[in-house]
Amino acid sequence: MNLFKRIKPKAILYHLLFWIGVWFFFYYFFSYNSDDTVYITWFSSCLLPVTMMVTYFLVYFLIPRYLLTKKYVLFALYSFYTLVFSSYIIVLVIYGCLIFLLSFNISVMPPMSKNFFFILILVFLVSGMVSFISLLNHNFKTLSKNRELQNKILETQLQLKEQELHYLKMQIHPHFLFNTLNTIYGFALKQSVQTPEIILKLSNLLDYILYQVNKPRVSLKEEVLHIREYAELEKIRFKDTLKVIFVSDEIDDKIQIAPMLLIPFVENAFKHGNLVEGFLHIEIKVAVKNDNLTFIVRNTFVDENEKENRNSGIGLENIQKRLDLNYKGNYNLTIQKEGKWFVAGLSVFNLNDSKNE
Repeated sequence: MNLFKRIKPKAILYHLLFWIGVWFFFYYFFSYNSDDTVYITWFSSCLLPVTMMVTYFLVYFLIPRYLLTKKYVLFALYSFYTLVFSSYIIVLVIYGCLIFLLSFNISVMPPMSKNFFFILILVFLVSGMVSFISLLNHNFKTLSKNRELQNKILETQLQLKEQELHYLKMQIHPHFLFNTLNTIYGFALKQSVQTPEIILKLSNLLDYILYQVNKPRVSLKEEVLHIREYAELEKIRFKDTLKVIFVSDEIDDKIQIAPMLLIPFVENAFKHGNLVEGFLHIEIKVAVKNDNLTFIVRNTFVDENEKENRNSGIGLENIQKRLDLNYKGNYNLTIQKEGKWFVAGLSVFNLNDSKNE
């Protein structure tokens, strides 16, 4: 019942046209050196159902059940049985037509219809051709399904990557806001006149976050300006105990980077840095050469807090994951201690390479 449901009228038409063509081929083949059109017509018409039976048995039973499932021994065995049975039917057709149409007068029988082996080869030539086309069609459909499945897997992986990136970006917001709001809270308690200025700078940073962070790439120049804004906020909080050195190359507007990628390094430098000889020293360097970015953040610290600096919370853990998602195999991240300095260095290669998008 399911087989009949799968049969389409268009397919029936194609099959009908094909077998009509096979009948004409038989008629043309057996009419060689013979003018007995009646006999040739009946002989071709009797041979056609045998050819159809063998063909459909091969295409819809033997090949899918045994050949495609790699049961080669059974396929060979049943193919042999098919050959024997079809040979028997062909012999019956030859003798049946000879008896009923020619009254056993073999001398007037068309020469091409006498040779059993030629007829057998002709039948299996048609069946073999159809089987070959069927196998090609099956392979084509299998390849198409595999490509479609691969595309779906790639789409799913891309969606998962985008969701993870979105989740990691969302983590940056509360982390950054938590640090900055703590600063505002401290100044508000002291009723500092600098509180409005801090709120204004925070407003500028929030504008950047809300409208830029959801983009896949932003201008590196904007990212650096964002870092400068953040450093200015921290200068207000630390007052005279903070010394910041910010060195940056002139950056081309066309150079782009994943948004909020660099700020966690700076946040951690301020959060986990320590006063040494009365000052917290922060050094930030941004260099771009031949589409390659070098970003270094150094902060002073004391030895007892080394472990805390190395395990610097959500910021650097977040950045490691985002680097793997955005620049896997195309970046170098180093975090190390150099005397009284804690140094985080990031190099990203081929910033505008399509592989990194």
